[in-house]
Amino acid sequence: MESMRNFSVGHVEEFILVGFPTAPLFQLLLFGLFLAIYLLTLSENALIIATIWLTPSLHRPMYFFLGHLSFLELWYVNVTVPRLLGAFLTQDRRVSFVGCMTQLYFFIALACTECVLLAVMAYDRYLAICEPLRYPCLMPPNLATRLAAASWGSGFFSSMMKLLFISRLSYCGPNIINHFFCDISPLLNLTCSDKEKAEIVDFLLALLMILLPLLAVVASYTAIIAAILRIPTAQGRQKAFSTCASHLAVVVIYYSSTLFTYARPRAMHAFNHNKIISVLYTIIVPFLNPAIYCLRNKEVKDALRKTALGRCYHTRDVSD
Repeated sequence: MESMRNFSVGHVEEFILVGFPTAPLFQLLLFGLFLAIYLLTLSENALIIATIWLTPSLHRPMYFFLGHLSFLELWYVNVTVPRLLGAFLTQDRRVSFVGCMTQLYFFIALACTECVLLAVMAYDRYLAICEPLRYPCLMPPNLATRLAAASWGSGFFSSMMKLLFISRLSYCGPNIINHFFCDISPLLNLTCSDKEKAEIVDFLLALLMILLPLLAVVASYTAIIAAILRIPTAQGRQKAFSTCASHLAVVVIYYSSTLFTYARPRAMHAFNHNKIISVLYTIIVPFLNPAIYCLRNKEVKDALRKTALGRCYHTRDVSD
């Protein structure tokens, strides 16, 4: 009866996130798993940012973009995971209307920013492999800074435009979101007003912020693969491909999951499948990105090792 009060008046003041309604023991296991992944994601990405910042040899556009990606992943998991962990502990799955819209805004902004940033990183790899002699002139530090700023700016602007239409819709009830965070499709399916315009805007911006960067990635890697195939030695081809293999792996994982979820003209109803896909790009991908980049990049691994050893030696000197 109390839950009806939230929407019987005509406007929902809070939503209830269903999350993962399972047996208590399985919820405890999920809490432990998500908490471990969350803490590892924070430590991995923070370590990469610190290593790039403290290592002068990594002050190059490729690692500049990687630092931005790691910072984005830190912010990404903090938008969705803490609320999910809190729901497991307290069983309080309520979120205010303003809180839901705020979470949605930052989530969309970071997702769009990552799409554009991955395209920028693909373009950077294209210049490094296809135009190695002209690379310092074609990708100077000031251009790298502008490209990173454009990635962030376009992501937050796109999110603002989407939220402008979604937040103006009327939500009369029910107020139950079958998801573990406030996402576009669950909200569109709860509105009691005409959502066609919001769906069209959402779809068009999804095409703009997902498909256009994806086309840039495909074009860059088509040129990269063609250039690699022209290298006469197998060792040279392997070395050239290893410089972009990690980025390509991240692109495939991230774009495949986001395209499946967002590049659709209508709101989705199969939320149980949607939640599984959402776990992939909101929790698993930020966790895997640092491992993928570090395991495939000898320069980053060496810098991480030196940073860790230097910190250990410094700690030992202080204690002595």
